[in-house]
Amino acid sequence: MRNTRRPLASRSRIGGFTLIEVLIALGIVAIALAAGSQATMSLTRNAQRQSDLVLADLCAENELAKARLSRQMPAVGDSGSICLQAGISFNVTTSTIPTLNPNFRRVDVQVRDQADSPILRISTVVGRY
Repeated sequence: MRNTRRPLASRSRIGGFTLIEVLIALGIVAIALAAGSQATMSLTRNAQRQSDLVLADLCAENELAKARLSRQMPAVGDSGSICLQAGISFNVTTSTIPTLNPNFRRVDVQVRDQADSPILRISTVVGRY
């Protein structure tokens, strides 16, 4: 009868992974999770920025529509207001400046968030009716 027992050293190698192999695998998983987390945060920030731009555009277009629909030329100077869109407040500054032609005025609208960071700036020319 033959001895079918294996030596002790070869039996322990078959049993599982070494500590180094497990640590390397954990390191790779940690790096992959960190990269995924960064990508998710970037997508979230981008979506928030796009949402803010759409809401700021609504505020700016509303101010420009007021200037266009008014029956009189807008007064030269600056004015400020608060625009509430989707529960978010935006600071809106409207600047009206004269042009070389006295029948037209340039109207600039700048929208800022609550931290006073500029989000959007739109301009138009309003003519005399």
